Amino acid sequence: MKKLLAIIIFLFTLFSLSFAKDKSFNDILEKGEIIIGLDDTFAPMGFRDKKGDLVGFDIDLAKEVIKRMGVKPIFKACEWDGIIFDLRSKKIDLIWNGLTITKSRQKQIGFSNPYFNDDQIVIIRNNNITKLNDLSNKKIGVQMGSTSYFALESSQISKSIGDIKKYPTNVEALLDLEAGRTDAVVVDAVVGKYYISKKDGFIILNETLAKEDVGVGLRKNDIALKEELDKALASIIEDGTFDSIYKKWFGNN
Repeated sequence: MKKLLAIIIFLFTLFSLSFAKDKSFNDILEKGEIIIGLDDTFAPMGFRDKKGDLVGFDIDLAKEVIKRMGVKPIFKACEWDGIIFDLRSKKIDLIWNGLTITKSRQKQIGFSNPYFNDDQIVIIRNNNITKLNDLSNKKIGVQMGSTSYFALESSQISKSIGDIKKYPTNVEALLDLEAGRTDAVVVDAVVGKYYISKKDGFIILNETLAKEDVGVGLRKNDIALKEELDKALASIIEDGTFDSIYKKWFGNN
């Protein structure tokens, strides 16, 4: 009898867990909205235009995907260094901002299927720097809490770098490089290339630090939400909407 009771309790627990995991998307539907956290200085993925409106590749993508999920997107600017904490503490429901999928992050949060790939590049202004090894004893700028920082820290050149200077945003890091206060900046290729297309005097090293996949971050237990998110992402890729949004921000590259 005790053995039968134990089996019933075990099956009930499994059923309860299964039900709980499916409630994540229902909760979003009941609210009618989903809160998306981002760094609103991360051009061209998500940033403020001259009017102060939030624009970008990920913004357009998120609006289309969330619309297909039947709810309204609410965008919330967050400090990037603490954005995973904001997600896990339920201040936001998703991180949608060129978020690189890493093993370290996968221990803390879940991810949608990848929808983009990116490189970690090095931007300089000094013609004497032509390869990664030339960064020895140099001052390197990077956004704190970013995969650019972790790519630099785990690279073979990390031990020979003179100083790593951390910034709240990539824009601040690049402004310091422009002012000559650092020798180089490590940054996501999509951000770096977009930024220097607007400015003269920057150079991109031919060597990259890392190649990465990008996905949408969500809480690990939000399985039903992930399933709906992946379906909507797949649908915009299949019908060509993704390509249209991509060309708007990146051309035919």
